Amino acid sequence: MFDDQLVCAYKAYLTDERKSPINTVNAYIRDITRFAGFLEICGKTNFDDADETDVRAFISQLEEKGRSPATVSRCVSSLKAFFSRMSEQGLAINNPAKGVSAAAAKKKTPSFLSNNEITRLLEQPDIKDEKGCRDRAMLETLYATGIRVSELIKLDESDVNLATGLITCRNGKVRIIPIYAKAVKAISAYLSFARPVMAADGECALFVNTVGGRMSRQGFWKILKGYAEKALINIDMTPQILRNSFAAHLLENGADLRSLQEMLGHADISSTQVFARAVRKNLKDVYHKSHPRSSV
Repeated sequence: MFDDQLVCAYKAYLTDERKSPINTVNAYIRDITRFAGFLEICGKTNFDDADETDVRAFISQLEEKGRSPATVSRCVSSLKAFFSRMSEQGLAINNPAKGVSAAAAKKKTPSFLSNNEITRLLEQPDIKDEKGCRDRAMLETLYATGIRVSELIKLDESDVNLATGLITCRNGKVRIIPIYAKAVKAISAYLSFARPVMAADGECALFVNTVGGRMSRQGFWKILKGYAEKALINIDMTPQILRNSFAAHLLENGADLRSLQEMLGHADISSTQVFARAVRKNLKDVYHKSHPRSSV
């Protein structure tokens, strides 16, 4: 049988030493566990028995099952990183995934909202109502900081410093992110008017649900989609689109890539550069649609 302790140790390494985001850690461990299951079917009982043929067969199986190129590519990366770590620790003779590559995933241009659409979305919650006051604060926080929805719902009340206009985001690596004045005002209103009524005794979460506990990822998605429909935003609205909008609008207004990378929490600046390309494409489209001589 495969050594679960080895996988657990690698998970601890990713979490504690590499400070990788929890979603990345879970995805890597899931990929490695699936590979272990594949090896067992092939009659192999430990990771060190794996060779390049096994890895290629596993990847081919994923492709045959219709897994997306992005998923297959990540899986290859997961195995390469795992076996590299094993080699460093003397637990594997070689890295059977080293020479394996997956078909390049098509990079999608990130979708983002216009300034007008953002304004319409943020104005939807009824701030005279406790739930609406909370919802406005959540939407403003997400757009003000560009944090992930998983990071939004993990915020505690103590992570917000309204006096300095800063939010502390703890997702492996700690990030200190500024928030604009309207977001400060929305959070302040929520903390003074809605949260004292909504939160259960002893609850430390910043944003709570209708029964007083921490807001869930699914709960926020449902809220966001409802307001997007009311705002007549005709796309499949997701929290990621708000994050994209934060990045695109900062770049449009002169933010530099390194600062944006820090705020978004990207380990690699190439992830941030995707937004720069999207902004350039958007500006080019606007130019050709709007300039009086572009169609001459």
